[in-house]
Amino acid sequence: METTVDTAKQLGLLPEEFESIKKILNRTPNFNELAAYSVMWSEHCSYKNSIKWLKTLPREGTKLLVKAGEENAGLADIGDGYGVVFKIESHNHPSAIEPFQGAATGVGGIHRDIFTMGARPIAALNSLRFGNINDPKTQHLLKGVVEGIGHYGNCFGVPTVSGEVYFENCYHTNPLVNAMSVGIVKVGQTVSATAEGEGNPVFIVGSATGKDGIGGASFASADITADSAQDLPAVQVGDPFQEKKLLEACLELIPKGALVGMQDMGAAGIICSTAETSAKGGVGMVIHLEKVPMRQQNMKAWELLLSESQERMLMIVKKGREKEVLDVFEKWDLPCSEIGHVTTDGLLKFFMHDELEAEIPAESLVLGGGAPVYDRKYETPAYLEKINTFDPASIPVPTDLRKIAEQLIEVPNIVNKKWIYNQYDSMVGTGNTSTNDPSDAAVVLVKETGKALAVTTDCNSRYVHADPYKGTMIAVSEAARNIVCSGGTPLGVTNCLNFGNPYDPQVYYQFVHAIKGMGEACKKFDTPVTGGNVSFYNQNPDGAVYPTPTIGMVGLLDSEKDKMTLGFKNEGDLVYLIGQSTNDINSSEYLHKILNVQYSPAPHFELEEEFQLQQAVLSLIQSNLINSAHDVSEGGLFITLIESGFVNNLGFDLRQGENQVRKDAFWFGESQSRIVVSVSPASKQKFESALQSLQQPFQFLGTVKSRDLIVDGENWGILSDWRKPYDEKISSLMK
Repeated sequence: METTVDTAKQLGLLPEEFESIKKILNRTPNFNELAAYSVMWSEHCSYKNSIKWLKTLPREGTKLLVKAGEENAGLADIGDGYGVVFKIESHNHPSAIEPFQGAATGVGGIHRDIFTMGARPIAALNSLRFGNINDPKTQHLLKGVVEGIGHYGNCFGVPTVSGEVYFENCYHTNPLVNAMSVGIVKVGQTVSATAEGEGNPVFIVGSATGKDGIGGASFASADITADSAQDLPAVQVGDPFQEKKLLEACLELIPKGALVGMQDMGAAGIICSTAETSAKGGVGMVIHLEKVPMRQQNMKAWELLLSESQERMLMIVKKGREKEVLDVFEKWDLPCSEIGHVTTDGLLKFFMHDELEAEIPAESLVLGGGAPVYDRKYETPAYLEKINTFDPASIPVPTDLRKIAEQLIEVPNIVNKKWIYNQYDSMVGTGNTSTNDPSDAAVVLVKETGKALAVTTDCNSRYVHADPYKGTMIAVSEAARNIVCSGGTPLGVTNCLNFGNPYDPQVYYQFVHAIKGMGEACKKFDTPVTGGNVSFYNQNPDGAVYPTPTIGMVGLLDSEKDKMTLGFKNEGDLVYLIGQSTNDINSSEYLHKILNVQYSPAPHFELEEEFQLQQAVLSLIQSNLINSAHDVSEGGLFITLIESGFVNNLGFDLRQGENQVRKDAFWFGESQSRIVVSVSPASKQKFESALQSLQQPFQFLGTVKSRDLIVDGENWGILSDWRKPYDEKISSLMK
């Protein structure tokens, strides 16, 4: 079929990109070739609108075993001959159209990225964004996404140990579904996503290939519209039981040493996996598409190339060791077919029944090769003028603090998310069980070493919307703070960058400044960015979603005994606030959800102040001077305190004291770099001396009580009266 610039446009390519392809090939591409370029040069695969800025992020560190971007996921050293492999990715557009399968296949895809490297997944996390929870559409999306995550994770046998859920109107049409996986591997037993060795056979293993998911990468590189439901074939269908078999077969095969390389077939399917492995190894391949196991008859070449059917891998096998591979997959009752071989000319040649269907230089398809790189213009968003005019003095300090607190305890972004996480199995699977006593980050035991990992996903997108640079620094800092409050030392970051249309200069401003803020904070915390995902085009007819650069972070505890939890432990313990209170109500849930102020700056934050706070708290934990630690985040100090009380049904008697900041800022403001700790009376002197020697600001708040909540001398009732609305808000709406 003869292709034209109109064909290219229909496939999502720009006219100038069509001309570039013709120059690369020295001819006009046929339809199969143009379709291959359309997915490989989509934003989802090529990062053509983001790679310039991604390269500015810190990508190397003493804790990393591979450089960022070299493999399917990040790999960091945890000692004792083991490494942790971790990555986060989005499945936003598919989840907007078909929430169950969109979320389920997002979970399956991210786990494959982990075990493709030879690691066994031991924990899953997620970061979710939806519209107003009172809206029936939001409830439909939430129900489907949660069921999809729970179904795939529970059946696959990897516990979902942590996550975050936010509800903001801007996500009404375009929810965000970000999935993270964490795995463990023996150092030296990883597999690279590369091809080499002339004549080495190429295998496709796992599920048969169907027409589901065709064009998914292009689908993820376009705005969601009212007609997107017609694109249902772009949503893949997952089979977690098949993936479980694929996992076990791959992990059985890898130690045998029969593999040259292995690549997951995620976005863009066969064309992506063959192109990326070939380009990385500087080789080519001859592929016979009729040898690919098919679920439907008479599939065309371009359909086989672009299909995103799930639970499939590409393997490059050492010549002469094919039988070892076939035997393992026969044992696990999985399709395994030799579909081609490695060549040295750098060309991908795809045949169907001996007829050449496409011939493309592998290098020209991939990021860093022939894929285009753009330097988009950006300009300051107009709405920032409204943010900069906000005057907190225009907000009168409320006289009835208890009434505000009672409203805050029912805000969907704050309430207990147990309706969601109860559908996930946090203990299933491998024996690397999560320790379920609540802490700011999830703590997962590494049974092979006696150590533990602290894992978290974090991003308050309203802060990022208010100030993309500062807001993203806060996202990184909160992730690190959660790990430190759990007793861990941060190791590295994976990110999922969810933004609107990159061709909008105001959206691109958000992206550029978010990257700058992320880089600054990651350097400070020595947490290199190991990789992740860019998801642009998160738009709806009313505009873009909040800029949401989700941070996935992994930290290390040298012993599970180092774990610090967030709950108050004993009546009579002393409660302290570490960090500096400020006269700040900016971008708080109190200001936004209770007072309905849409535009205000990001909350107070200073990077050095945050770093010193975390160093101080980690020192206190390692010196056994505190009994609990919980950072101040959404809802402010009061919500932090009551969450610490809920764990062991303990109340408190606390006072603002001589602190002169406005009362609503003190109790409900979200000024950063503050952590609540509880201390045994016997440790009071050592605790205070330690902070004084570190020149770390702190304030004594009061004591832990048996059940009463006393705030500034006023009795606010008993703890159980506050628990019911906090625990039951979401379940009451989701009946």
